[in-house]
This record gives sequence, structure tokens and C-alpha cells, in this order.
Amino acid sequence: MRRNKYLENLNRIEFLVTLDCTGRCKHCSEGDHPFSGTYLDAKAAEDVVFKVAELYKIESVMTFGGEPLMYPECVYSVHGAARECGIPKRQLITNGFFSKNPEKIKEVARNISECGVNDLLLSVDAFHQETIPLETVKPFATELVALGVKVRTNPAWLVSREDCNVYNIETAKILNEFTSLGIREGEGNVIFPEGNALKYLTEYFDTDKEYINPYEDDPCNIRSFSVEPDGRVLGKNIFEEDILDILREYKPTEN
Repeated sequence: MRRNKYLENLNRIEFLVTLDCTGRCKHCSEGDHPFSGTYLDAKAAEDVVFKVAELYKIESVMTFGGEPLMYPECVYSVHGAARECGIPKRQLITNGFFSKNPEKIKEVARNISECGVNDLLLSVDAFHQETIPLETVKPFATELVALGVKVRTNPAWLVSREDCNVYNIETAKILNEFTSLGIREGEGNVIFPEGNALKYLTEYFDTDKEYINPYEDDPCNIRSFSVEPDGRVLGKNIFEEDILDILREYKPTEN
């Protein structure tokens, strides 16, 4: 099958499982998104992995949200397919708060370890912990470590990692609690002025500065694409067109 010249360097697939979330973070780039019950179909997501991996050398797959573990079957399907395809990096970003039931927490941790996730990024910081209790997140993280899953904290930093503001100071304290559990700090990310961050954290951004979103791809050199909960991807939809047709027909001027 002919490959699209704009996707010659495609090596990553991301799945936005749902926008539903257990947190209400003031730094969230998605803004205030009410619970909708919308999530990505597990079989459809799995099919995307199998089809795209046949045509492109995919090196990493990620599932995230919202809170993806509110609908864990999609997470299991994506990473199971990625492992079967030999995709080396299989990442999951989660805030770790999807249930208060200890047995459910253990069940999900076990399924994560079995489905093939090999890099779990745990979103913990001053912003998440304003609404998400650490006493629920810690048992989940501890269970994952016991099962041999690689877990790293994935904090959001305000202004920069080095900036000395009240949020970063609180984030550093929270990360120390996970370090004591044997969970090392990941790279994390710096908050981009978008969504809730523009609404609640305006004072920390330079209004005269033009910010460039570091997470956006060059539309003429797509290295990764993201499938949204309703199936949208690159301006089209996997429930209306086959993913390989979408990739083959992609044009930056149209999509």
C-alpha cells in the first residue's frame, strides 16, 4: 500500500480514551469538560494499532485522557495489540484515581501489568491533588510496583521546573512522597497557556509573549497522531473511514 509522503516519519500513536475525568484541575488544557460518558471503543482502537503497525514502524503507543482508567477495557485492548505487534514503548498516563474500592484497584493494576503497559506515567502534582486524594492513588501505585510495572511520576510544572512558585513547591513535596515508595520522578511537562490554565493561572504567563504549543506536530511532517474518544483523527473519523485510507489521503492543507 502506498504511504503518504507527509507521514513518512510516523512512529507513534496516541489514544485519547475519554475526556471524562475524576479530577478538576485548574491547569487542564481541555478546560472545564463535563462528564459525558463518551469513550473510545476498545475494538476500534485495537484495529487502529494492528493496521497502522503493519504499514509503519511504530515505536510507541500511548493511552491517556481525561482519566483513561474510567474505561479500562480500551486501555487493555490498545496495549495488548501494541505488545502483539512488537511496539517497544507502551505508555499509559493516569492520575491513579478511578475507584475507591481496594479490590477494584488491585484488579485494574493486575490487568495493566498483564496487558503490556511498560511505562506508566502517574500524574501527581499540586494541581491534581487539589481534588484527587493521595490515599487512593498511593495503594494503586504501590500495587503496580509490586507487580513489576515501571511507574514514574509525571508532574505538571508551572512556568518551569526551576521556578519557585507555590504550586511547584507543593508539587516537589508530593513527589518526595512517591520517591519514598520507590517511584522515581519522570520528566513531566510545563503547563501551556490553554484551557483552564488561561482561566485560572493567567498571572503566571507573559501576556506579551507568543507561546508555541510544544506538543503539536508539523502538519507537513506528522510523527504521531491522536485518536479522540469519538473516533476523530486527522480531520476525519475511523468510524466513517478506514484508518489506512485516512492516513493515505491526509493532506495538511485539507486536514
